[in-house]
Amino acid sequence: MIERQRFANFLRHCSKNALLSHGLRLHGALLATGFGQDIMLNNDLIDMHSKCGRMDLAQKVFDRMLERNVVSWTALMCGFLQNGDPAVCLSCFTQMMTFSHVRPNDFTLSTALKASGMSGVLECGLQVQGLSVKLGFDSACVVGNCAIDMYSKCWKIDEAERVFWGMPFRNLISWNVMIAGYVLVENGYMALALFRKMREGREIPDDYTFASMFKACSSLGAFLEGSQMHGFLITIGFPILSRAAVAGAIVDFYIKCGYISEARKMFDQIEEKNIITWSALILGYAQGDNLSNAMDLFTLLRLESPEEVDGFVISSLIGVFADFALAEQGKQMHAYTVKVPCGWDISVVNSILDMYLKCGLLDDAEKYFGEIPLRNVVSWTAMITGYGKHGLGKGAVNSFNKMQSENIKPDAVSYLAVLTACSHSGLLEESQEIFLRLCCDSMVKPQVEHFSCMVDVLGRSGRVQEAKNVIECMPIRPNVGIWQTLLSACKVHGYLELGQEVGEVLLKMDSSNPVNYVMMSNIYLDAGYYKKSENVRELVKRKRLEKVGGCSWVEIDKKMNFFYSGDDSHPLIDRIHEVLNEMNRRVKQETGYMYKVRFALHDVEEESKEESLRVHSEKLAIGLALVCGGLEQEGRVIRVFKNLRVCGDCHEFIKGLSRILKVVFIVRDANRFHKFQDGFCSCRDYW
Repeated sequence: MIERQRFANFLRHCSKNALLSHGLRLHGALLATGFGQDIMLNNDLIDMHSKCGRMDLAQKVFDRMLERNVVSWTALMCGFLQNGDPAVCLSCFTQMMTFSHVRPNDFTLSTALKASGMSGVLECGLQVQGLSVKLGFDSACVVGNCAIDMYSKCWKIDEAERVFWGMPFRNLISWNVMIAGYVLVENGYMALALFRKMREGREIPDDYTFASMFKACSSLGAFLEGSQMHGFLITIGFPILSRAAVAGAIVDFYIKCGYISEARKMFDQIEEKNIITWSALILGYAQGDNLSNAMDLFTLLRLESPEEVDGFVISSLIGVFADFALAEQGKQMHAYTVKVPCGWDISVVNSILDMYLKCGLLDDAEKYFGEIPLRNVVSWTAMITGYGKHGLGKGAVNSFNKMQSENIKPDAVSYLAVLTACSHSGLLEESQEIFLRLCCDSMVKPQVEHFSCMVDVLGRSGRVQEAKNVIECMPIRPNVGIWQTLLSACKVHGYLELGQEVGEVLLKMDSSNPVNYVMMSNIYLDAGYYKKSENVRELVKRKRLEKVGGCSWVEIDKKMNFFYSGDDSHPLIDRIHEVLNEMNRRVKQETGYMYKVRFALHDVEEESKEESLRVHSEKLAIGLALVCGGLEQEGRVIRVFKNLRVCGDCHEFIKGLSRILKVVFIVRDANRFHKFQDGFCSCRDYW
């Protein structure tokens, strides 16, 4: 018979090395001995099963115990926390305090504080912190450190500071957690200031400290401070290249500051690269419009460290393809996911679904959605959002209802997706019914964005005064976006007086946003108040406000072609203008289309205004597609993508073009998809 201490040693060895099969044999042997109810050995069993990811077995051991001590409860709590279930961890703590006579110790309380922080449940954290004070553990360093972490993760950085400076004794972890807290709430300046105080106190930083400091410099774009810190580490002989966390943070710092070549130099020198470092550089290339290097590096990762390829890097890369609507690359990555174990990770699955929807491939998205073995609320919400952006409000509502019939509860984002879909499709009754369900949902609170959807759908229906009443009666403070929604409705339906009133509110709230001035100018213009319109435009000039430049892109032969308004850099630009001029002539002649010069600049002559409309970025992208694909291909589909909303003139032009060429144009702008076919648009001219 194995004696008690050897049992304990074997169990701790299995726990340390996550040897589940050996641990299970020891578990069976333990039950066959007289040690089956030994508290210490059962506590070790709970820890071993937890470290091996088998919380079901850990719970069984715990439930079988006739007597439990504080270590038993704490071990079970730690297990749930380490396995990513902070809510159950907190539930265990509640049961311990309610149904047992066991008194928590400093490790129990610190575990509960960690769980509160991970859950983002401030109320629980406050209760645990209060209990710590009552039991006299608030002065314990481990409790104070976890309280700082909890407050930081709940975005209560002032409270975190209070705990930090009130601690009678601070260790290195205290400093690290406080610095990390500042980084988490995006206060890089305070992180740098605290690091200086830490150095003044002669506390020696470690890997974690330096990694946090490079993150702080990244968030600030503080290239000088970050490069100085890099130089300092080299000077003191810090083994950067063998410390993956620090090296990865440096790579990420250079990427975030726009120094991709420096990041690559650092990356190439790292001795043992982890997946975080690989993914940081891959995404750095991709987000910096250098997709060829991103894909080359991804291929290198697959060859050198195939085991490092995980769901995070795949879903992140697919997310870049989705944002730029790179359908071909996205399909290739989808094909790759079929071959790897993480291909059915829910994050990867949802990224693929989102990619198809953002590329305008609704049929592919629907087919893939039907193949997903386990769909969560994010999967359903992606599908609902996709239907909404394609103007299929009924499809979005049906998916929303079906999601609930499968016992998946909607969250705030799900409600927002379906309400947005209803507003885009003008489904007033459906949106009112769903909004009522939201107000009755005890798990979700209506936010300003939900009210904005109701304002939008009422505005689309011409019930502008009712839309205004919604804003005035809502229980939360209206933001700029909801007033802009109302102003847009005033413009569409010609409510000049109300538009002026709303415009004044907007300009007081957000006087530096040029969009507000443009909207007001257009309201005056539509009403025939040309002088007032010009005055608003002049005000924009005096304030030196600049709108975000329009950019459109189109994929030709698996290559993305980007255009900006007035862009003449494309090698085929002369042929593009020839085709556009011919199309302008035909659309004018056959549909009666005329340039809507109110969408052009207002400080140039009429002829120049027309010329500026000819070179809007979406027209240039369409021109290239026609140059490369020819004009005699009836029934073809041309997909164009834009970073801003399509202007009214381009909208009318593309409608006419779809009619005379018998071509389907699918244009994704910042708000939605527009499907132009036979002279009509899926948005029904309200976007």
